[in-house]
Amino acid sequence: MLQGRGAGIISRRRRIWLADMKKLLLSAAGVVLLGSGLGGESPTARMPVLLELFTSEGCSSCPPADALLEKFDREQPVQGADLIVLSEHVDYWNSLGWADPFSSAQFSERQREYANHLRGEVYTPELVVDGAAGLVGSDEREALSTIRAAARSEKAPIAVTAQRSGNRAKVSLHIEAPLDGVLYLAVAHDAMRSQVTRGENAGRGLSHVAVVYSLQKVAKLDRKAGGDHDVVLYVRPGEKTRVVAFVEKSEGGRVVALGQARL
Repeated sequence: MLQGRGAGIISRRRRIWLADMKKLLLSAAGVVLLGSGLGGESPTARMPVLLELFTSEGCSSCPPADALLEKFDREQPVQGADLIVLSEHVDYWNSLGWADPFSSAQFSERQREYANHLRGEVYTPELVVDGAAGLVGSDEREALSTIRAAARSEKAPIAVTAQRSGNRAKVSLHIEAPLDGVLYLAVAHDAMRSQVTRGENAGRGLSHVAVVYSLQKVAKLDRKAGGDHDVVLYVRPGEKTRVVAFVEKSEGGRVVALGQARL
């Protein structure tokens, strides 16, 4: 009788131990799956956010902003956000000692449109986030706060595919959601460097990321229009290139769709 009772106690203890081990193993597996993004809910897709830096090689305050934009592009520091960057070099500094080789009157005009829309001023360096907020381009703290807020706003993705042949590229754009606004396409050098010999930055070697050299309107969209567009672009040979497509609610307005490809 004692042997039978002892065996029963041991059996019950073994069942309890096995049950406890099973719970422990399941708990550990749950931690591993959650940490790897394989269990429960799937990871949230990153929201694209457009960063446009209005800058100039003739401005001594601009190099820190150029470096910050490169950092944002390289490190992608905002969780849940896919930062898509563009450097747009203005030309209104060109008469003050150094003609910026990447500058264009088009980008100066674009910045003025933003100033009117955002009721702000024209200055460098200025960072415009999703066409909805402008700030000093070297202010990392303010930029991060503005980017986090922008990443919480829904935006339609644009699927961008590009095929290059010599100095031409065929770009196909697909927008899933019906939208109202203006569709733009920017073509940019992936990265550029230059040696400044005059002006406020004389003697400095400057580097830039996603330097825009072409910005064009592709189409005016309405909710009845199709979401597929094909464009043939000129691209500068022998250089890595970025192609960025975005939709603004109006000219100089908030960005509501965004995507990019690299060549």
